[in-house]
Amino acid sequence: MAFAGFDPEKVARFTERDVRRLLGNPGIIRSRAKIEATITGARIYLEMAARGESFSAFSWSFTGGKVLVRDGAARLASSPLSERISSELKRRGFKFVGPTIVYAWMQAVGIVSDHDAHCFRAAKSRKPARPRA
Repeated sequence: MAFAGFDPEKVARFTERDVRRLLGNPGIIRSRAKIEATITGARIYLEMAARGESFSAFSWSFTGGKVLVRDGAARLASSPLSERISSELKRRGFKFVGPTIVYAWMQAVGIVSDHDAHCFRAAKSRKPARPRA
């Protein structure tokens, strides 16, 4: 796997040699800036953990551990909340975490559920979240 299964401890130890290897991998987006941002992000994630800060708890703190349910009729690319989370991630040193990327991530991890009411996933995606410590 290109990024060691996204194991933050392994990715955080990547060197310039790993960056060069990844730049030659046709299976990923070969952007030096994005590759280096991924490595830096793994290091920041581990620094948070070393301070006793759970990334999951951090992520869900913005909604009090609750799924934000929106009617999916109006498609959003970002929101005031994704802008706030983006700013906080950038303040911590993460890169490539603009409001649009963060909103897509919020959808992917279940922080926001904006499926159309008639979508087969709507009911499942609106169950209360159980953030991990």
